[in-house]
Amino acid sequence: MEKPLPELPPNAFTKQDTGDDGAFYAPPRLVTHIDAGATAALTAYYASVVPADGTILDMMSSWVSHLPDDLPTREVIGHGMNAEELAANPRLDRWFVRNLNRMPSLPLDDASCDAALCCVGVQYLQQPVTVFSDVRRVLRAGALVAVSFSNRCFPTKAAAVWNRLDITGHAALVRLYLERAGFSSVEALVLADGRQSDPLIVVSGRA
Repeated sequence: MEKPLPELPPNAFTKQDTGDDGAFYAPPRLVTHIDAGATAALTAYYASVVPADGTILDMMSSWVSHLPDDLPTREVIGHGMNAEELAANPRLDRWFVRNLNRMPSLPLDDASCDAALCCVGVQYLQQPVTVFSDVRRVLRAGALVAVSFSNRCFPTKAAAVWNRLDITGHAALVRLYLERAGFSSVEALVLADGRQSDPLIVVSGRA
């Protein structure tokens, strides 16, 4: 399925639940998937790295984007799997629904975004290198991609390789995704160590 990752086993991106993803995500889930401490850590991180007055792609989003309230933006473009969740997100200027496991590309112009953010969704991608290669296409030169994740997920919808790894292994895996997709300056940063809140790690790179 993912040709750029030959070191992974052939079934690395299979899922326990092989049913339609669209049906799984059809009921809106107006909840947060990380706790308040991890959310605060992510918002503080975004405040330090997301460029002001930029066009921001919020991938695999829902009704919350975790962007700082006082961060001025030109446009925030949301992507997700549930229209009701995206419509409820006040930070999104426009949004689209797309199953990236079936159609691993973005309906956006080349070099049209100043940053791409993906919070607690990377574990569900079955063609991650293809997806992040397309993310790199829509980013301007030098623009940031930031992929954050915790130890929570819907395990039956997560890729098999994700379920087999701990959070340190997840960081190494996401780093591999971004490097194979052509990003530079890829690094992992612990935003919350899990002692006082949910653990949260971000892996970032530059287009």
